[in-house]
Amino acid sequence: MAEGNTAPVAPIIVKKVTIDAGDGHHGGAWKVAYADFVTAMMAFFLLLWLLGATEENQRKGIADYFTPTLVKMRQKGAGADGLLGGSSITDTDNYPKAMGQTGTMAITVPRGATGGPMEGGQKGDLGMVEKKLEDLRNTLEKKLSASPKLRRLARQVKVMRSPEGIRIDLMDDADFSMFALGTTVLTPEAIALLEVMGKTLAEGPAPLILRGHTDSLPWRPGITGNNWSLSTGRAEATRQALIRNGVLATRFARIEGVADREPLVADNPADPRNRRISLLLLEGTDTRRGRDVRPARDLAKVE
Repeated sequence: MAEGNTAPVAPIIVKKVTIDAGDGHHGGAWKVAYADFVTAMMAFFLLLWLLGATEENQRKGIADYFTPTLVKMRQKGAGADGLLGGSSITDTDNYPKAMGQTGTMAITVPRGATGGPMEGGQKGDLGMVEKKLEDLRNTLEKKLSASPKLRRLARQVKVMRSPEGIRIDLMDDADFSMFALGTTVLTPEAIALLEVMGKTLAEGPAPLILRGHTDSLPWRPGITGNNWSLSTGRAEATRQALIRNGVLATRFARIEGVADREPLVADNPADPRNRRISLLLLEGTDTRRGRDVRPARDLAKVE
């Protein structure tokens, strides 16, 4: 092109392209919100159905199951004061609030509710188990209080709940011993106490577990015995005494000796209250048949 001969400059055209994914009603955001709404409505109607199809105690059990509540277990509860006054994880006064099971605070194991072992539930209705425990406690209290000889031994008997059923502890103290020192020979007072226990327990069909406990006092030099055999022998001697007083032999699921490994007073393993016999009434079926066993041999131990 010759100098001085200019041509018009072509205009620059900018084309803006907008990509549209579709109209508003074709988008996906509203679907998420709608799905949340439908889910909430489903949960709401499910709640309404549960409220209409369940009873008051069932609704309380459901509410308490989903309420994170810390149950504080009382240490050394089996040694609580009062006549036959043991404690368990379902006792009202074990909870942080004094209102307990009658107030508005939720609890982990409500009365009348059931659940699996992980939830603290028991087989059958928990309310029925509590009623059996209270009836047994009242029966033992009445029988022991009726005898001047046995009235003072009532404080040696503790009745409480356990994960497997109802547990009765027969405990020693500074003024009372179930057995002669270091032996499986029952003392006269213990024989009288087991007579009452046998006649009371003979009325029910629940299977029994007997568990012997000892203290940690050392053995006399030269004696070959040990706390394992002593605790087992004492459980066996208790079993035989109960059989003589009406409890059928086949109701005993097993006997155990745990020596001094499960002290009641952990801070003082030599405390006489660690010497005890535990009778566990299992929540199960009737096991009534008959069978005899040989008596346990005597052992010797120093104070």
